[in-house]
Amino acid sequence: MSTVIDAAQLVFQPYVLLVILCSAAFGMFVGAIPGLTATMATALLVPVTFFMDPVPAIATIVTATAMAIFAGDIPGTMLRMPGTPASAAYVQDAYALTKQGRPEAALGASLVFSSIGGIFGTLVLITASPVLAEIALKFSSFEYFWLVVLGLSCAVFISPGSPARGLVALFIGLFAATIGLENPAGAPRYTMGSVELMGGVQFIPAMIGLFAVSEVIRTFIKRGEEVRPPATPGKGIFRQQAKNLVTYPVQALRGSAMGTAIGALPGAGADIAAWISFAISKKFSKTPEKFGTGHVEGLVEAGASNNAAMSGAWIPALVFGIPGDSITAIVIGVLYIKGINPGPMVFITQPQMIYAVFIVFLLANLIMLPLGWLAIKGARQVLSIPQKVLMPVILMFCMVGSFAINNSAFGIGIMLVFGVIGFLMEENDIPIAPAILGLVLGPMLEQNFVTSMIKSDGSFIAFFERPIAAGLGLFTIAVWMIPLLLLLLRRRPPAGVSEP
Repeated sequence: MSTVIDAAQLVFQPYVLLVILCSAAFGMFVGAIPGLTATMATALLVPVTFFMDPVPAIATIVTATAMAIFAGDIPGTMLRMPGTPASAAYVQDAYALTKQGRPEAALGASLVFSSIGGIFGTLVLITASPVLAEIALKFSSFEYFWLVVLGLSCAVFISPGSPARGLVALFIGLFAATIGLENPAGAPRYTMGSVELMGGVQFIPAMIGLFAVSEVIRTFIKRGEEVRPPATPGKGIFRQQAKNLVTYPVQALRGSAMGTAIGALPGAGADIAAWISFAISKKFSKTPEKFGTGHVEGLVEAGASNNAAMSGAWIPALVFGIPGDSITAIVIGVLYIKGINPGPMVFITQPQMIYAVFIVFLLANLIMLPLGWLAIKGARQVLSIPQKVLMPVILMFCMVGSFAINNSAFGIGIMLVFGVIGFLMEENDIPIAPAILGLVLGPMLEQNFVTSMIKSDGSFIAFFERPIAAGLGLFTIAVWMIPLLLLLLRRRPPAGVSEP
């Protein structure tokens, strides 16, 4: 108990609390700008942490990250420009609610259930991090291959319309992921002699193009058909979410647990967690036909999964010093600079520092609620701006975000090309979201497949020899086969009825 009191004394100081508040505002601002991710917010804060003590330094990164992950939902909901690949999983429902004049319903669900998921993940981090880290370390390339395939499969099944169209979109994203040198052989593929393409297609400019630029193009072409969302007065944000919590408690708990578990896997992160959670929500929903039309159920589960995965990623980072995602990779570097060596011994030699991190996690997810409420109230004003003014501003932010990834105009070119592709896809009723996931997970899929084949000397049986890999593999195959079997059974004539 004395350790917890010492940790609280380290955190509840005016200076540390001020740092938390300022980094929260910074994370909210960065996350709300399309193209500026939570990872970028973390990287921008690293130089600032050099002049801080360990606790405020870690508090800066934890708070900014939590805020940026939620704030990525703001442009997705208001403008159909998801701030993160995870937000793309449910941007269709969020934007549909905005078109109905109910943006607070979408953003309120993202805010409250992101906070709930983050607190759940933190409690798991406090109580069960050594056990979960041990399980996570049992994941090899075989398990990761099946996990990625499962995530890609979910993208197809949650797509609005037919799964065949979702599959087409997925293959478009996977093809874009093969471009460049980022492959196990290190051979240039589909670069057409371009030096810039050797670095591959950056998914942030591509995502901005597919969602945002395509919307700008559509607005320009159909500028005479502008339809403003109905001016529905915003009701109490938290009152609405209290009802959602009563209606969807299982979804909130399931999303939080799924996000924490997947986040604890090194390299997996919130992207896969959000997509799998959204797919599970649709699969077990009593009204799956409402998904994609402005239904809040998927937002509840995927929103909880988002921030829970952020907490889960700290489990292998603190217990073994193995980064769970790109953000914790940066954090581990900061910890080493501050003289804290992540690993089992840090729980023994510096327990007050670890408990201080836990307290900061809880504070970050609680302070998200009032700051998020202010952000939602301010974001609604975007709807009152005429589109002839709004669209050029959106395009400017798109260009800034695409340029900022590598400080290169080539990112703007990628954004424009994928903007045209996204417009053509939607004009032909091909969903965009699976293409994003194919682009994000394509390199991980290829890397783990080739690594596994090298380990097994070309044997496919090895993908089912390890217990966890076999379980994931069989479950993934069942996800593919059960819909096909059900379709065949529906087409089969009833017993005793002869076909004409």
